[in-house]
Amino acid sequence: MEEESFPMTGGHGANNYANNSNRQKEGAYRAQAALIEAIIENLEVEEETPTSTTFQIADLGYSTGPNTFFAVNTIIEAVTHKFKLKGHSSLLDFQVHLSDHVLNDFNTLFKNLPSGRQYFASGVPGSFHGRLFPKASLDFVYSAYAVQWLSRIPQQLDDPNSPAYNPGRIYYSGAPDEVGKAYAAQYAKDMECFLQARAQEVVPGGLMALLIPGRPDEKLPSESSLGPLFQPLESSLLDMSNEEIIGKDKMDSFNLPIYSPSPDELRTLINKKGRFSIARLESSELTEKSRKLPTTHEFRAGFQNIIAKHFGNEIVEQLFQRFAKKFEGRPDPAPAPNEALVIGLFVLLKRNAF
Repeated sequence: MEEESFPMTGGHGANNYANNSNRQKEGAYRAQAALIEAIIENLEVEEETPTSTTFQIADLGYSTGPNTFFAVNTIIEAVTHKFKLKGHSSLLDFQVHLSDHVLNDFNTLFKNLPSGRQYFASGVPGSFHGRLFPKASLDFVYSAYAVQWLSRIPQQLDDPNSPAYNPGRIYYSGAPDEVGKAYAAQYAKDMECFLQARAQEVVPGGLMALLIPGRPDEKLPSESSLGPLFQPLESSLLDMSNEEIIGKDKMDSFNLPIYSPSPDELRTLINKKGRFSIARLESSELTEKSRKLPTTHEFRAGFQNIIAKHFGNEIVEQLFQRFAKKFEGRPDPAPAPNEALVIGLFVLLKRNAF
């Protein structure tokens, strides 16, 4: 079955992703020190003169920037430092491949590329759930807040005869356990495809860094997820369904294709095939700033396209007008004592030689 595409909102308008991705930016800043340290500790550099003078980097699911440019600069600085520690004074050439869905706004990406950058850049359209690059061609892969996106909605969610049927909800938060299990099963399939593809593309000893929103180990998907952040959107859609502005069938068949794994769940999926070893898998609670509800512009940047694709463009403006009213004065979601609403996962993987 063909994979679905969920690009972020491009262009230069008020709702574009480039200007409404501050949460992702904050996450990248929080992970910067860990990323630098992990690269210096784990990157394999030959003692003698390297056989290749070009270091190949891929950023998967970057949208239109500009957060990717900050991450790329961090990676390049850390790699350069590691080479200098090994006594290599000559500078490497860096080739950076920026990849996202074919419907991504690559024109805005290229316009946003920093002047004076210390690397060569290319755009690579395609899904990271499949192959994107030649075999053993990448030295480093980076993906921030993209691997939580599923390749498609679990099919059971649309089947009224399935125990995972999810009418009246747009996510698995607060849903029956069968809904969370369907999401988890789809995520497992997608991660296997993702890791299999990267295993063919990354050189032996090469590294891959992932930033992923997750949930604590002891929590089921329905108990702790990004669900509270999506509640105003779900409520606005339900109001429009009850008022027959959108059809009930359309409402009941709409689910967000996002899943937040636990650390143990992710560890199991990575270790299943043994293609990569886990150099680091760290979790951290989100800051108070990150727990704030997304603004209307941030929601439109991330979800306008998927909503318009399912319900039609004609309902988008009214939907987000309602969303904005529900958003006003609404308290930010907060975890109960000793309970994390959602956690951030930093993962560094090394490609095994076999």
